[in-house]
Amino acid sequence: MGIGDKAKDALGDEQKSDAALDKAGDAADDRTGGKHSDKIDSAQDAADKKLGSE
Repeated sequence: MGIGDKAKDALGDEQKSDAALDKAGDAADDRTGGKHSDKIDSAQDAADKKLGSE
């Protein structure tokens, strides 16, 4: 069981995973002062695709 599987099991459904990813992305964006928002958004999208499609 990989980390993606563990995260999916812990979060349960798509809405919860989206909310968690948004919260984490917002926190990272705040910490970096918005300097890396494009990379953070890309990482959020990649994680959402991985968690949402399995």
